[in-house]
Amino acid sequence: QVQLRESGGGSVQPGGSLGLSCAASGIIFSINDMGWYRQAPGKERELVASITSGGTINYADSVKGRFTISRDNAKNTVYLQMNSLKSEDTAVYFCNAVIHTDPRLWGVYWGQGTQVTVSS
Repeated sequence: QVQLRESGGGSVQPGGSLGLSCAASGIIFSINDMGWYRQAPGKERELVASITSGGTINYADSVKGRFTISRDNAKNTVYLQMNSLKSEDTAVYFCNAVIHTDPRLWGVYWGQGTQVTVSS
């Protein structure tokens, strides 16, 4: 069984910074794409940033230049550094990963979500 465990998040004032991390554990053969999504109240879940196993990165336009995604393949962990936070960044942030549990079996896994609140 595969689990994604998130840490970080919390409350910060506008202009502040927060960091999130997400570690995958369990029976893992390999991990392809990893990423972060967010869902604000009354809105659909949206992609924030993603990173492939080879290091190709994609950001939502709304976070470009402010957020940085990275991963440590040896630790099966993905990170999201969020700077210059705005009130509109307030949401529940979810970690996501495409994980092979053996060479022929794969699935899309989600973390439990962590709240990020940006408010003065």
